[in-house]
Amino acid sequence: MKVMPIRYVRDVEAATRFYAALGLAVGARQRGGGWVELTGTAGVLALHSSPDGRAGELSLASDEPLEQVVRRLRAAGFEPGPILDEAYGRSLPLVDPDGVELLVNEHDTSLYT
Repeated sequence: MKVMPIRYVRDVEAATRFYAALGLAVGARQRGGGWVELTGTAGVLALHSSPDGRAGELSLASDEPLEQVVRRLRAAGFEPGPILDEAYGRSLPLVDPDGVELLVNEHDTSLYT
């Protein structure tokens, strides 16, 4: 599992140039240009198009099937929501013990590259 913060931006191309200039490497991107992943030595920053420019959200990228994540959460006493099919793969929306929403994603980059 790796941390993947999502930064919502008004202009994906401008933000991509900015974060690339900071030293992140441009990786997978959606064909329509609404999603770009930039990698660093310790994780990934995802840029997502958003007209309102909201700040972001916590996202985790799973390297295992989401069903295994669900089983571990249930074994620890948490009841996760359903696994959702998305345009980029599958996601598991969660709420942590403090009420903060987050996503655990199982990305399939072949769907958006």
